[in-house]
Amino acid sequence: MRKDIEFPAVEGVQVAITRYMDELNQPIWEVHFINYNPYRLDNILVTSTGYSPKDTDKNANQQTTTIRRHFEGALPNTAFLIEPIDPALFHLCNEYWISYYVGTKIYDKKFIFLPDTLIEKNLQYIELLGKEGVLHS
Repeated sequence: MRKDIEFPAVEGVQVAITRYMDELNQPIWEVHFINYNPYRLDNILVTSTGYSPKDTDKNANQQTTTIRRHFEGALPNTAFLIEPIDPALFHLCNEYWISYYVGTKIYDKKFIFLPDTLIEKNLQYIELLGKEGVLHS
């Protein structure tokens, strides 16, 4: 039964969308998974998709392809690249659904970057990545 399933709280995990400038001074945007926990996370599954906010005109609904990725794990206090992201998608809700194991327990959480939140004033320096970006926890 569903009521018998334990859903532990996700802690110490974040998704960041970062920006850096390439050699031609063009912005490059990337999505990163960050494990701030003092222990390893295993069998990480990431589902990413973009979609129009619910309050938009029904005729203007947009949705990207859903992409699923698997990563073996993340060591304590490390990060890895999930995917590059095109700024043409910033007007959409960009959702990253993360699932992972700690021992035999499974954890999962959706990280949703709302439209137009990936802007200059929301950027902060992310020390673990050495880049500016927007953090979601």
